[in-house]
Amino acid sequence: MVADVTKQFQAHRALFEAMERDMAPLIAEMAAMLTDTLSKGGKLLVMGNGGSAADAQHFAAEIVGRFKLERRALPAVALSTDTSILTAIGNDYGFEAVFSRQVEALAAPGDMVVGISTSGNSPNVLKALQLARERGCRVVGLLGRDGGSIKAVCNLALVVPSDDTPRIQEGHITIIHIVCDLVEKALFG
Repeated sequence: MVADVTKQFQAHRALFEAMERDMAPLIAEMAAMLTDTLSKGGKLLVMGNGGSAADAQHFAAEIVGRFKLERRALPAVALSTDTSILTAIGNDYGFEAVFSRQVEALAAPGDMVVGISTSGNSPNVLKALQLARERGCRVVGLLGRDGGSIKAVCNLALVVPSDDTPRIQEGHITIIHIVCDLVEKALFG
């Protein structure tokens, strides 16, 4: 087991070295985009399925609550949190519409809509991001593997260079933390 633990840490380090080398400008761009959105009165809408839903909730919580700095609340909504909305939309319109229906209700031009998908191919995330783009929102993907079909609809796609779902999720949450830190410093530092 110790050898397996060591392999896990080695895989994590190798991925994060690649992310640092190749993704730093994209992460900074995402933070700048969110800073601009929030400074102009826009909001963050974020979504994902499974572990990515948990990451979406985590991201929204850091924005609404706080990351590190004591500051005013900022507007963010995780679209994966309301079981009544999710089950009503899923029942009436199908699971593919659980996020797009919420984007239709909540998104305004200039908002930032982030879709999190380790495969890059989640149909419900793709549909919501397509609608968000049509509505004049800034569309960002936190993706894995090759970015999948979602990459093409994004204004900005951050593709964690891995095919291993746990590693991709580790990359996503780290990106989220870095973005939250940069946004707080830019708006309140």
